[in-house]
Amino acid sequence: MYPKKKLAQLVITACEQYHIKTVVISPGSRNAPLTIGFSNSEKINTLSIVDERCAAFFALGIAQQTQEPVAIVCTSGSALLNYYPAIAEAYYSKIPLLVISADRPKHLIDIGDGQTIRQEHVLNNHIIAEANLVEDDLENNAKYICTAIHTAKFKKGPVHINVPFNEPLYETVEFIESDVVEEIAIEKSRIKSPDILDVDYKYLSEVWNNSTRKLIIVGVNNPSERLQKVIDEIAEDESVLVFIEATSNLHNEKFVNSIDKLITKLTEDDFKKLQPELLITLGGMVVSKRIKKMLRTYSPAHHWHVDSTREMNTYFCLSEYIKKEPEVFFSEIKSSITKVKSNYRDTWVKEKYARTEKHDSFIKEVKYSDFKVFDIVLKSIPNDRQLQVSNSSIIRYVQLFDVNPTLEIFCNRGTSGIDGSTSTAIGAAYVNTIQTVCITGDLSFFYDSNALWNTNIPKDFRVIIVNNSGGGIFKIIPGPKSTNALPYFEVPHQLTAEHLAKMYDFEYKSVSDAESLQYELINFYKKSNQPKILEIFTPSNLNDEVLKQYFNSL
Repeated sequence: MYPKKKLAQLVITACEQYHIKTVVISPGSRNAPLTIGFSNSEKINTLSIVDERCAAFFALGIAQQTQEPVAIVCTSGSALLNYYPAIAEAYYSKIPLLVISADRPKHLIDIGDGQTIRQEHVLNNHIIAEANLVEDDLENNAKYICTAIHTAKFKKGPVHINVPFNEPLYETVEFIESDVVEEIAIEKSRIKSPDILDVDYKYLSEVWNNSTRKLIIVGVNNPSERLQKVIDEIAEDESVLVFIEATSNLHNEKFVNSIDKLITKLTEDDFKKLQPELLITLGGMVVSKRIKKMLRTYSPAHHWHVDSTREMNTYFCLSEYIKKEPEVFFSEIKSSITKVKSNYRDTWVKEKYARTEKHDSFIKEVKYSDFKVFDIVLKSIPNDRQLQVSNSSIIRYVQLFDVNPTLEIFCNRGTSGIDGSTSTAIGAAYVNTIQTVCITGDLSFFYDSNALWNTNIPKDFRVIIVNNSGGGIFKIIPGPKSTNALPYFEVPHQLTAEHLAKMYDFEYKSVSDAESLQYELINFYKKSNQPKILEIFTPSNLNDEVLKQYFNSL
């Protein structure tokens, strides 16, 4: 059974020929031709999620893990706009999403007809391609669709296909028309991948070999054995210092893995000693505000950003955009660079170890607080798990600790929003063979509570909520506490996840002290017949003071 609508047949056929494996559908009537077609395709796995915002983040979680496009399908009107937060995240995190929206025909827009908005171009600021289809133009429609899907697949980002349907919407046929299949195949064969730009390795090698202070910063990055190997080799050069974040998914004792812990309390003279001659950046967004401020103030002579799809001038001093996969770039430049004598790496690695000793001393004496909770929780997670971390203070706390190197760590840092963290984690868990643990804050969890309205949640999925009764980040950052409007920043509350857990059939436990937390974590990760929520209540009036004491102790 297939939809009679030729536009729907085109979209479904293109998705099949481009090997789109998963389509997440939200209910509606205008998208009925697409729903009928996708749900009857033998080549595509379809999932149903009611809330479009959650559906989009769920799909983003799947695409984050597979690095292949996942399609989301919705009805017309505001349904499409509810996708927008996840689309923006996908855009800045370079995650391939295929946004397929049903629409009313043009003659029904802006005349007072129901469930209609101006859907064409509505996502333009945060997509990398779009296809606005029209009736009775087989060749161009096929071209637009194939171009959009190809772009999502190879340039990594969200694309939008807008499909207007006249009524009737539920008519079906036994087969997709042969001219549709042929036209999609023809257009698909015509599209070529973009040429790879040449890189001037001779010039780059000269800059490299003449620099005694080279700093490599790795932001958000999917786990990659190949990148790990080549960066390990590059870092054998004592003039190369590597800064990583938890989301880089790289590990090496000679890498600085907690940037803020290192550079907090540095003097002006220290910053000048740390200032690189050559800065090389790769991966996505960097969490640390301190390193951004430092490098914008103490700029390097050269800054190269290495990325196959997108240029980023985070530190306002970009001199070279190298359009290559980092693994490829470092592998290719290796043969033309030489090790340079320098004390740059060893000086700062030694400082890293000194800070780690102070960190460990502080932990032994620290009171029960957010800080103590993160120490206990991060040490409790078994090897070879995936950790999905929400934004705001949660990811910042994780950055301060030496996280188990066998864990894979992800966070929606593209837009750094608190929305969608749980939905993304569930999407990642759905497609993953290893257990997914989601650590989230209370506001982020309650904001995305519809994430649990999902029949695709694995039984081994685990949620840890650090509930400090409001937006604790606003007590930490400078500014809000100096005003008389703190309740509007912080949003204090007395909410608990207990009843949500019961409604969505999660096992639920809560704790409010270190001893109880350690006890509950003993069995928390073990196999069960239900997914689990562990809610950890912390003292909101103490957390910010403990964090200040921590940085002072360094």
